[in-house]
Amino acid sequence: MKSALRTITALILSSTFAIANGWMTDWEAAKAKAKAENKPILINFTGTDWCGWCIRIEKEVFSKKEFQEYAAKNLILMEVDFPKKKEQDAKLKAQNKVLDKEFKIEGYPTIFLLDSEGKKISEDIGYREGGPDAYAKYLQTLIDKAKK
Repeated sequence: MKSALRTITALILSSTFAIANGWMTDWEAAKAKAKAENKPILINFTGTDWCGWCIRIEKEVFSKKEFQEYAAKNLILMEVDFPKKKEQDAKLKAQNKVLDKEFKIEGYPTIFLLDSEGKKISEDIGYREGGPDAYAKYLQTLIDKAKK
């Protein structure tokens, strides 16, 4: 029983498909979900445990109920994290490094709205003042503009 539990726990911990507060970490799974649900992807390149602006946007926007409700209905959330203190699975680290290079990330947070294929439909959104409602309203403006 203990070995089966350890095996299951190891599989869960080593999986790159994770969802925390609605944020996925598996790029291919996020794109597949975006296609299946016909939703854009909000991709957040972040340093969750060291980047001041990343921590601020998480506290002021992403962790708030208003944003989470909006996102659940309208977005697929994808987090690409580059922590300094937290351990990451090697597969996840490798994926994030490829995405960092592909999107030519120069600083954190860098946040893009993407179509379900992973193509940009916005430039870097980054941190925006005004809280979760203002952030959601701005994202919706970008989504509506992309549909035209």
